[in-house]
Amino acid sequence: MRTACAAAVLVRRGLQQSTTKGFDPLGKRCNNLGSSLSRRYFSRGGNGESSQRGRGLPVWERSRTYRGLILALGASGCLGGLVLVVADGDSIPAHAFTSEDPAASAKKKLVVLGTGWGGMSFLKELDSRLYDVKIVSPRNYFVFTPLLPSVTNGTVEARSIAEPVRRMISSKGKHIEFYESECIDIDPVNKRLLCRDASHIRTKDHEEFTVDYDYLVVAVGAMANTFGTEGVQEYCHFLKELEDAERIRENVVDCFETACLPHLSDAERKRMLSFVIVGGGPTGVEFAAELYDLVSEDLVKLYPTLRELVTVTVIQSGDHILNSFDQRISAFAEEKFRRDGVSVKTNCRVLKVNQKDVEVKEKTTGKLDNVPFGLAVWSTGIGTRPVLRKFMEKVGQTDRRVLATDEWLRVKGCKDVWAIGDCATTEQRKLLDDIAYLFEKADVDHSGTLNVEEFQTVMEEARGRYPQIDLYLQRQHLQHVADLAKISMYDEKKKEKQLSIEEFKKALSEVDKQMKLYPATAQVAAQQGAYLAKCFNGLLDVDHKPEGPVRIRKEGRHRFQPFRYRHMGQFAPLGTEQCGAELPGDWVSVGRSTQWLWYSVYASKQVSWRTRALVLFDWTKRLFFGRDSSRM
Repeated sequence: MRTACAAAVLVRRGLQQSTTKGFDPLGKRCNNLGSSLSRRYFSRGGNGESSQRGRGLPVWERSRTYRGLILALGASGCLGGLVLVVADGDSIPAHAFTSEDPAASAKKKLVVLGTGWGGMSFLKELDSRLYDVKIVSPRNYFVFTPLLPSVTNGTVEARSIAEPVRRMISSKGKHIEFYESECIDIDPVNKRLLCRDASHIRTKDHEEFTVDYDYLVVAVGAMANTFGTEGVQEYCHFLKELEDAERIRENVVDCFETACLPHLSDAERKRMLSFVIVGGGPTGVEFAAELYDLVSEDLVKLYPTLRELVTVTVIQSGDHILNSFDQRISAFAEEKFRRDGVSVKTNCRVLKVNQKDVEVKEKTTGKLDNVPFGLAVWSTGIGTRPVLRKFMEKVGQTDRRVLATDEWLRVKGCKDVWAIGDCATTEQRKLLDDIAYLFEKADVDHSGTLNVEEFQTVMEEARGRYPQIDLYLQRQHLQHVADLAKISMYDEKKKEKQLSIEEFKKALSEVDKQMKLYPATAQVAAQQGAYLAKCFNGLLDVDHKPEGPVRIRKEGRHRFQPFRYRHMGQFAPLGTEQCGAELPGDWVSVGRSTQWLWYSVYASKQVSWRTRALVLFDWTKRLFFGRDSSRM
């Protein structure tokens, strides 16, 4: 009862003030009510002193917290009567978000290019109060890309895996400006971006504009790599964006509808119902599996006369499909496709794509063959976006396919620019390149040789700087860094072992072979975004207390620990409720139970409860009613 009375008093006081400050009788606005309640009740404690609640938070976050507390107080008094609490979101001071605020004007300008896995993971973890943050992207939504193949066959609807960027920002209580525009040029000297409006609405003489930055995070992703193959751009579909998946879905239905027309010959019908996937990686294999499910479970019921004419072919240049997976999963996938009737052509190189067929060459025999198609999907790797290609020329990376960064994700040859996701690759420093510096650092007595203790000391310090050391120890099942030199603390004669620089180099010669490029996957981009956000959150204070590894060539420490990718496993859906999974700990699983694990993981990884509910509904709908084959 006391709580209800207190809440009622608060509401009465607020309503009394609203009569003098302008209350809208239609109930649309109640100016300054929320802020007035916050000032009168929460600004003072019970003894008249200033309350500690909300101290250190921005004005708008405190007001939002107070409104939530008031609503909770009102709800808790339901036994004493119904209390209505009115709080208006417009009570936020107007100057809180304007550039006229002196604190805001002193903030560094941080611009993020892209709204994919890397960019949105970065913004999710970033403390936006520390910077003036802007996002530039040609699309105003985030896409859960691992489910793109499911969109191509109607298992999942396109909007079920897309979340508006502005909603993601507002749900985190962040103040970030978003520009739906495409960056067409990066000027690293003047720290300026040239952008172009990406919408279909055009304003005369105002389509292009510039955005200045102090810090730039490039997360624009990548485009499909055609390797210069003739005819790919004209006649093939790609599967990189949500629009690509929707177009493929429409064209699959078109192929079946066109094949039903009476004037076509049987040969033409067979070609129209031939589906070719170039690329045997995870995306290509998953699309082939989804396409097989669509045809075998749904379309054969609607087009029974065309059942025997449908063919699905996967063309792979390597020895096996799913080369990035464990060999057991690759073998299982090939065997399953063989049973299902999906043709897999390995060791084949595509020479040219014509309007109605694909010209391929077998690497082993040199035999040429033409594979007809009604629809072809190209999924053979990633390429460079035009804006990155121009930027790479400016920073001296003309001989590369993606941006090169160091272990801290900083773009090489450019200051205050970071790159994450598919548009970049992390180049780790080789241990042997710094072998002389390491030896000199370890040889504290300048004897020209290292004892075991000196060797251990320098290698323990180097483990944080060179991640390949830990990888080598793990894969070779070694317990201590001293095992790198295959020595114990003392030899048989109880004398300390001494290492010359050549022996030191020989002991570490195999370590650098553990270095591998990070795969172009969503989990790599997400981990890079979260890591970089953590660095930016501590960027203002880290100079006073660096937390990185010891510098090898200089004195002191690095400001941050280098980025380390932690592999969380990967899935390969293979159709008909079969899936392959490769998880940490060398655990490989295939079958129906793995498919249910895939369902649970992908449902939990959705970025919002809205998309999670929509995806679960789509899966349930498909289970009871099948896939929708309507062309819209």
